[in-house]
Amino acid sequence: MVVAGDDALAHRLAAELRGVYGERVTLVVPPAQRRVRPPVVGRARGSTLFDRVSAAVNRAAGNGDAPPGRTAEPPGAERVLEATELTEAVLAEAGVERAAALALVGDDDEANIRAALTARRLNPRLRLVIRLYNRRLGQHIKELLDQASALATAGIDDGSGDDGGDRADGGGFDASTTVLSDADTAAPALAATAVAGTSKVVQTDGLMLRAVERPPPGPGEVADPGLCTLALLSATTNDPAGADGSESSGPQGPRLLPDERAVAAATGRGTVVLETVSYTGPTASGGRSVPPFASLLSRRLRWSFAGLVGCVVGLAIASMVVTGEPPLRATYLTLLDLFAINNPAIGEPVGRQVLQLFSGLVGLLLLPVLLAAVLEALGTFRNGSALRKPPRGLSGHVVLLGVGKIGTRVLARLRELNIPVVCVEADPEARGLAMARRLRVPVVLGDVTQEGVLEAAKIHRAHALLALTSADTTNLEAALYARTVRPDLRVVLRLYDDDFATAVYRTLRAAHPQALTRSRSVSHLAAPAFAGAMMGRQILGAIPVERRVLLFAAIEVGGHAQLEGRTVGEAFRAGAWRVLALETRAAGRRGDPAGGGGGGGVSQREPRGLVWDLPSSYVLRAEDRVVLAATRRGLAELSGRRAGERSVGPPGQ
Repeated sequence: MVVAGDDALAHRLAAELRGVYGERVTLVVPPAQRRVRPPVVGRARGSTLFDRVSAAVNRAAGNGDAPPGRTAEPPGAERVLEATELTEAVLAEAGVERAAALALVGDDDEANIRAALTARRLNPRLRLVIRLYNRRLGQHIKELLDQASALATAGIDDGSGDDGGDRADGGGFDASTTVLSDADTAAPALAATAVAGTSKVVQTDGLMLRAVERPPPGPGEVADPGLCTLALLSATTNDPAGADGSESSGPQGPRLLPDERAVAAATGRGTVVLETVSYTGPTASGGRSVPPFASLLSRRLRWSFAGLVGCVVGLAIASMVVTGEPPLRATYLTLLDLFAINNPAIGEPVGRQVLQLFSGLVGLLLLPVLLAAVLEALGTFRNGSALRKPPRGLSGHVVLLGVGKIGTRVLARLRELNIPVVCVEADPEARGLAMARRLRVPVVLGDVTQEGVLEAAKIHRAHALLALTSADTTNLEAALYARTVRPDLRVVLRLYDDDFATAVYRTLRAAHPQALTRSRSVSHLAAPAFAGAMMGRQILGAIPVERRVLLFAAIEVGGHAQLEGRTVGEAFRAGAWRVLALETRAAGRRGDPAGGGGGGGVSQREPRGLVWDLPSSYVLRAEDRVVLAATRRGLAELSGRRAGERSVGPPGQ
């Protein structure tokens, strides 16, 4: 595997591939990035030094250029290559021509596209995973690279009769291109963490999975299990010394995909349950191209117009009573008097003359109101392209610090949930300001570390603070200052370093035990999805469970001995994976999904082809395509290219 990038995601992805999947990784980074302390994941934590020394010895012995089929480096080894630019020579030195997959996770979309085009030319069989922020451009690039691979490999026999998409070193190959965005992967989790009661949602390609976090039931109460229990929360949730459910929490930490016995025995623990699995249409646009009509005129001016309309109606009724005219003609005469275009009521009854005078007076009052309406409307359209300021009396909102790539996606997600937001940004040219202007979201321009900036965002009346800038210290300073203003404020921090995040979490929770504090790492949330894509899996999304991650993936049953030929109940492996749903387009080819020994019907069927309530006795077949929840190691076992080295237990285990 080759990983090329210039920020935290590259290091974490390389660690994920080494520590969870046991892959040999070549990491290509700029020279300055080598001094960054990379994260260590899983079993690589204990063998990091040995692996690096082994890799260095192999390179020194000239084994780094071993031909395909020879193991130049031990499983899980890492080779670091420094390069300022991903040129053809650099990619060749990194071994792209022999690699199974290449991940381009730099922050520059143009550089990633250029490198992807070069890599596809060097190796048409290469599986590509590209990090792109621009969704539309990413779709076009994916189609272009897949077409180039298909043309270059036309007529090449992959040497396997089965699904070779998961085998990059056994004859078969998968030259697919996957375009991902770390911002899109992390935004739903960050938005859900900031708002109490908000479900954790994974939504992609029309498929929506909604999970909800539930507190432990009280005495005599029975918790609603939903469709299934995805996780048990940490037993140290209320302990200030707890590690917030990190992998080092031990038995007190969260348990992902527990079985029924573990759920029944886990008294006093909160749960994360699957609430719904469904197909949904595309999300509607969240903004307006023009200001709403109500914003054209102020409230005072609208009341003035209402008063004038009432006067006109009253004058028309009085005219009907005095003159005996029918309603339509009485209204017509009143309007003529109002606009001063009627003949004077000389020689007519006194009542008619008095009404004409009152109508003229109302007409005089109408002129300044019309002028004020025109000026206000023009001012509204002029300010429509300007940033809004937080309105007076605003409360219960979310203060979002930083509207870069991550902040922009989180802002869009919060507005989809109809949650009021106030953005704080120091850069007047930030990427997300255009979206904030389009969505009519109030923005405070200024450095959050300066006095008065958070006050301008109404932090003292806010519901939550989302600190998503790229600087850990800035996020921490903002959170600490916000807690001094409002000790019970809900705070979500974006932090990269896990040890630093744990220390900050413990301290803040100990100092403010009544307030909710969460620290989230974008690279930690996104890396499993990128790693799964490198292994040839379609990762639908990920949800955080405290400081761990649960993945949702769509896979074909064929070629997986852990799934094929087993019932849904037998295929479930506690702590590893659980089948959630079945696409009925696959089941429809053979009729009843429960037929052929399935034993039991399907109680619910979604109209667009998804069975989400599979009986535990339904037998999974090779042609089935299922949606499953998996831990990182569980997905590694399902996706591993070295599947033969792993033992498969008997059915039911």
